[in-house]
Amino acid sequence: MKELKYNEYFKQEGKDFINYLLIDKKYSEDTIFAYKNDLDKFFLFFNDKTIENIDKFNLREYVKYLNSLNLKQKTISQNISTLRSFYKFLMIDKKIDENPMMFIDLPKIPKNLPNVLSVDEIDKLLDIEVKDKYTARNKAMLELMYSSGLRISELLNLKVVDVSLDEALVRVFGKGSKERIVPIGDCALKYLEKYLLIYRQELITKQNSDYLFLSSRGDKMSRQAFFKIIKAIAKEKNIKTEISPHTLRHSFATHLLNYGADLRSIQELLGHSDISTTQIYTHISKGKISDDYIKSHPHSKEE
Repeated sequence: MKELKYNEYFKQEGKDFINYLLIDKKYSEDTIFAYKNDLDKFFLFFNDKTIENIDKFNLREYVKYLNSLNLKQKTISQNISTLRSFYKFLMIDKKIDENPMMFIDLPKIPKNLPNVLSVDEIDKLLDIEVKDKYTARNKAMLELMYSSGLRISELLNLKVVDVSLDEALVRVFGKGSKERIVPIGDCALKYLEKYLLIYRQELITKQNSDYLFLSSRGDKMSRQAFFKIIKAIAKEKNIKTEISPHTLRHSFATHLLNYGADLRSIQELLGHSDISTTQIYTHISKGKISDDYIKSHPHSKEE
């Protein structure tokens, strides 16, 4: 992990909390830095106060301050969630006797349905001719992501030892380092094997790497690099749907549901701890059902 640098106003309680997330909770690097950034704003705002002197009225003022920054409601909600976790830690660690965050509500955020590619758009996106180490890597990455519904962080953190070609399984470490085993479909398996056995060695530079998917420099690929790759391929294939690295995961879940998979099974494959998170895909599926009804039923619309 890159070095965590603290500003002079960052209080010791915050450092203890970050260490707790890092050592006890085993959160990912990206998650740790998101928590730290939220606490940076908090400690800067309360630079002249100790933790014990911050009450519920002060916290409400802080929420007003966040709103004054014209942040998205989702960002404000994330900041409040960070503080809830922080104050819960302070209670457990007996740094405070009362939790003032109990009086702070999360803002209501409208649920936006995620973008999903149609099966035809998926076929277009995955129609990549393998002719060199880069196209072999890109084809294997996209096939595996759609085949197994991986998060982008899970895909990029995969190591060679996490993949079993013989058993057609991949071992994934999700949020909070929770481990799950996910099957690999035949098509993804074919191109993953080709990448591993023929092309991956060509991406290794001076120093070997354990990571499965390598950048042109021979190290772990970044999220930004993957995003550029998938956007470029979508543009080349003339795919109009707005696409992001998470779009393949959303498409994986929605297509499984549309073709009759059980919601509980999809929950397990996605690594959701709560099925309510998975249930968003039922709304997308209902949308497809409505579209199919309008297109197919003879009396669905007036002539």
